[in-house]
Amino acid sequence: MINGILNIKKEKGFTSHDVVAKLRGILRQKKIGHTGTLDPDAEGVLPVCLGKATRLCDQIGDWDKTYAATLLLGRTTDTEDISGNVLTEKPVEVDADTIRQIIASFVGEYAQIPPMYSAKKVKGRKLYELAREGVVIERKPCAVVIHDITVQEISLPLVTFTVRCSKGTYIRSLCRDIGEKAGCGGCMAALTRTNVAFFSIEDALTLSQVETLRDEERLAEYIRPIDSVFAGCPAVTAAPEIEKKLYNGNPIPWDACCMSQEEWSGDRTGEDMPAEETEDSGRYRVYDAEGHFIGIYKKRGSSALLKPEKLFFDLP
Repeated sequence: MINGILNIKKEKGFTSHDVVAKLRGILRQKKIGHTGTLDPDAEGVLPVCLGKATRLCDQIGDWDKTYAATLLLGRTTDTEDISGNVLTEKPVEVDADTIRQIIASFVGEYAQIPPMYSAKKVKGRKLYELAREGVVIERKPCAVVIHDITVQEISLPLVTFTVRCSKGTYIRSLCRDIGEKAGCGGCMAALTRTNVAFFSIEDALTLSQVETLRDEERLAEYIRPIDSVFAGCPAVTAAPEIEKKLYNGNPIPWDACCMSQEEWSGDRTGEDMPAEETEDSGRYRVYDAEGHFIGIYKKRGSSALLKPEKLFFDLP
């Protein structure tokens, strides 16, 4: 079984579920999971977790994301993107400077109402299931954070921009809200996810490329190991005499662990890691004496024990 993370470039027309289903066939393994839904009409970065790395799906899905989007002003649709049924059409009477000011006003935290056509669940049902049945329900606003927005081009009624945002942000709904504030309505015309934390579209592979690399027996070069996700955490090696505790998932004594030389010398940078992985939070990558990555352990203050937080190692 392959364990690790593949940076997939999802192409238009595929759902995130489609990508997983196709990869199961290409890689001939069942244990595969994606890290967050990307709309069928959208394309871009979709980290996919393989084998033991599926335990990371929720964590990676929580990381900040960056998108390149195109907004169409003057039109609203039921899906909040250009593929939906048109609800309203109005002339665009605002100028480019006003549009820039409106877009800039969304930077920071704001309460966003999720779209009806989304995978968000309400009382156990996905909103898009209700929407397909013609049911529209009231949705509670969710707090999201827009870290920054850069307008690339304004050629009214089209506006292209890049946005870096928190988990749970719907770019379709951001386009809807910008259009509403502009007084003419708006919907999303195109969307590309360019980054999920340190996963970049420049390094992403299409499904056909994955298949080619598999046939050439080169795919392993492109699979990111599980422990690399935690590069911001110091690495320690457990002594052989505590391996039984280690493999059973028990807390292990701190004085039976040795920190690697590069950690002592200060070579650990955590470059490009999400903020939560670069903070000094008492979290450590733990390895056995043979160099197998066991998991993430936490040490609280002056405690004499390292306690397991998330394990990735299974005995054969």
